[in-house]
Amino acid sequence: MRSLICATLLVGSAVGGVAFVATPEQSQTSAHEGVQEKSQTANPTQRAAATRAFLGLGAEPDKAAAERGAPLFAQNCAFCHGPNARGATGPNLITSDKVLADDKGEHLMPFLRKGILEKGMPAFATMSDQQLTDIAEFLHLQVDDVANRGTYHVLNILVGNATEGKAYVESHCMGCHTAQTFAHIAGKYRSPEQLQRNWIWPVRDEDMTAQIKTADGTISGKVTQISDFRISLVTEPGEAKSIDLVPGVEVQIHDPLVAHEQIVMKLRNDEMHNVTAYFETLK
Repeated sequence: MRSLICATLLVGSAVGGVAFVATPEQSQTSAHEGVQEKSQTANPTQRAAATRAFLGLGAEPDKAAAERGAPLFAQNCAFCHGPNARGATGPNLITSDKVLADDKGEHLMPFLRKGILEKGMPAFATMSDQQLTDIAEFLHLQVDDVANRGTYHVLNILVGNATEGKAYVESHCMGCHTAQTFAHIAGKYRSPEQLQRNWIWPVRDEDMTAQIKTADGTISGKVTQISDFRISLVTEPGEAKSIDLVPGVEVQIHDPLVAHEQIVMKLRNDEMHNVTAYFETLK
């Protein structure tokens, strides 16, 4: 069964002068990093498959059947549901329960054949099983295109100005890094898009930690989850703790990626492309 997964990022308020950003559970982080690590070495087909498995999107759509189904959908369905099934006068089919619950036409075929006449959905009783299956696969492909970022293909992102990118790095990055940090950085990644993803938000190689002062004393450890209301961490002895963020609780966070978080919030497209173009010169 195909299912769309929504990841919620909780951005907390300030407590004790510290702005909090939620982090996923450790198991979710590990799973995501596993997909990310694979994506750095896999070809596009492998990346798409890894992302499909991670998101629980189901079987890979039959692209040949979807290609046959495209003109059938355009002729019979697009005037209501839009050319790519994103909705028009009729509903968006990308988030349709009937589409997401279907794997190979087993649900959509009888539905399309019968229709819902009272709601303006015509019956396609004269279409063959193959034609209905092809339409179903076309819809599955649209869902995959929307949900599976592993299928995205970037043609060229080296459109920036390397000189301006160097100036940006010198003014925004050298407070935390040295020239050695960026030496041969482009040679570490297989493509410019991987390079760009990783300089903007590198894989976390150092844990976010916190020191929490309560009426009962001070607790320190590795942060596993945080929200407006509670912070969870693992102390050095390995004990899990959860503390409610109530008045009187003081929290100090150390996040090695806080500077990247600040950059992401302000980074313009031209600055992003300029820095990538500069880093690409550092083979």
